[in-house]
Amino acid sequence: MEHEAQRTRAWVLHPDIGTQKHRRDPERALEEAVALAAALPGLDVIGAEVVRLPKPHAGYLFGAGKIEELGDRFAEHRIELVLIDGPVTPVQQRNLEKRWKVKILDRTGLILEIFSDRARTREGVLQVEMAALSYQRTRLVRAWTHLERQRGGLGFVGGPGETQIEADRRAIDEQLVRLRRQLDKVVRTRELHRKARAKVPYPIVALVGYTNAGKSTLFNRLTGAEVMARDMLFATLDPTMRRVQLPDGPEVILSDTVGFISDLPTELVAAFRATLEEVLSADVIVHVRDIQHPETEEQARDVETILASLGVEEDRPRIEVWNKVDLLEPEARAAVMARAARDPSVFAISARTGEGVDALLQAIGELVQGARHETRLHLGFDEGKRRAWLYEQDVVQDETQVEDGFDLTVLWTPRQEARFRQL
Repeated sequence: MEHEAQRTRAWVLHPDIGTQKHRRDPERALEEAVALAAALPGLDVIGAEVVRLPKPHAGYLFGAGKIEELGDRFAEHRIELVLIDGPVTPVQQRNLEKRWKVKILDRTGLILEIFSDRARTREGVLQVEMAALSYQRTRLVRAWTHLERQRGGLGFVGGPGETQIEADRRAIDEQLVRLRRQLDKVVRTRELHRKARAKVPYPIVALVGYTNAGKSTLFNRLTGAEVMARDMLFATLDPTMRRVQLPDGPEVILSDTVGFISDLPTELVAAFRATLEEVLSADVIVHVRDIQHPETEEQARDVETILASLGVEEDRPRIEVWNKVDLLEPEARAAVMARAARDPSVFAISARTGEGVDALLQAIGELVQGARHETRLHLGFDEGKRRAWLYEQDVVQDETQVEDGFDLTVLWTPRQEARFRQL
């Protein structure tokens, strides 16, 4: 090995802007920003602070005095990368980089970097590349040579020996057109896969929740699969699906999805699509919450907002899971357990220890059964293939032979009904 990977010394700033309508608790927001930074390999977060601003400065974001004070601090700590947890305009970025002699990454740039590192499926990779290019197009950022990258880079945070990105808008647009064509192909393939899955009679149960709520841990607990489950933001980026046999119930397909996050950069909403399509077609949605997190209520609201913006109806069967009860103090834990006991759609569990998971599985089974509806059908004698299919699916409740065929009562899911109508 020629040399140890050089780690980049980073500093995180959360601008707390007085004129912002929906201000989050700045200390918590900073904590989340530091966790985001920690999710990127090769970064050492040397320091982090909240910067209070009455209003943002057009050219520099911060006021002159603050810029000087921060510049001295960055020089003293040999900082190479400053992560600003919020939007930074191209002009502000350029001006601050000149003044501080560091690389600046805003929240969008940072999340794009993480997505680039985590995307596994072909569609995920293409979506992230397109999001990155759209973002770059507004600022044409040069590659930064301080951060070693063992993976293909996006060019915000470069690597030694990487050529400087001198892409002009035309080159970016040509690349976007190329990527869009590739993506269309991949999406068509996914469509075929999804149609193949629709033929599978199992209902789909989608786990959703704020990032780091414990979805992947719960997924692993329910399926025995080894999905990456780390205490890290955005640990899962691509949809992971497994078949699960529910106790005394049907088999279902369980889908683990990417964690939601507040203020998700618009460029990245498309990169979420691969995962979220599974949510749109799910029969039951299981909303996993980290109940011991100080901002659990705000996080739950963010998740509900994103689900609504995706077009997931409010009346879609759903269960709320209050995870990580094992981390609560005894008094808080007793209160949470009592609140959950009063609401039949809420389950207090620990995905890590398995506490409460059996009751959750039973409830999912009941809901999935509830997602089935009864239909009366008449089939002619010449429709033997369709009749055989109904018996294969184990949905026939009752059958009577009549003069011109069969009258049947079937209990099935909307997915099975749609499949039957296509036969």
